[in-house]
Amino acid sequence: MCYSLIIMKAQEKELIFEMLKAASGNCYGYTVPEFKERPAFKDDEIEIKETETINPPKQEPNIATKQEEKHPLSLEELEEKIKLCTRCQLCKTRTNCVPGEGVKNPDVLVIGEGPGEEEDKQGRPFVGPAGQLLDKMLASIHLDRNVNCYIANTVKCRPPYNRDPEPQEAAACRAFLDAQIHILKPKIILLVGKVALRNIMNIQGEISLRRYRGQIYDYNGIPMIVTYHPSALLRNADYKRPAWEDLKLFRSKLMELSPEYANTIKSQFAGS
Repeated sequence: MCYSLIIMKAQEKELIFEMLKAASGNCYGYTVPEFKERPAFKDDEIEIKETETINPPKQEPNIATKQEEKHPLSLEELEEKIKLCTRCQLCKTRTNCVPGEGVKNPDVLVIGEGPGEEEDKQGRPFVGPAGQLLDKMLASIHLDRNVNCYIANTVKCRPPYNRDPEPQEAAACRAFLDAQIHILKPKIILLVGKVALRNIMNIQGEISLRRYRGQIYDYNGIPMIVTYHPSALLRNADYKRPAWEDLKLFRSKLMELSPEYANTIKSQFAGS
């Protein structure tokens, strides 16, 4: 007489696969080839006799996993991985990679589209005319890349002639952006421009930024608000008033999330 014993179900295997895939992405900053395609999982079954007993072999602890727990990927290590990336064609035309810039424990993460000419020269995000305007926009609600913000882009290398990143280019960089968010753990995210909105929210095709403004979205528990890219404000002054409304909404939400920031704002109004 025999019995059928299920060791592990397919659903459990899928769960473990997704956990390992997420851990690998956070560690390396990109999806390694082994996790690009999901295997077809099946329930495990073995046949045993009624009198048999199963003693699973003793497994040694996974040393690599223990090391990852003791030494998670740092922001500096992720930035080095980004600088060495050759996953898309943009690596062939860049002067410098532009991982990001700001404090390590930011209240705010700002996500733009991609480096421009000046950013490509300096290896820093938002340092051209649009970057100078972004700094002024942030300063208007008491934010600063050297105090409480981190600034990054959808892609880390400049697209030629400052064109929008191609879908495959953004996809190649997405794991890096997700890893940055995981490491930085900002209280709130500010998306500037349609490219950032489309890629972080996985929206296909053309979109109207006007449709998505004035609302609060969610990225794995982190609130997100979208506004116009500073370069759009430089081209069209009519966008400045709605952009200011977006910043006020952003400020209001951040005050709920950060008591320290709220005290700064309250002190400003008390002194005025």
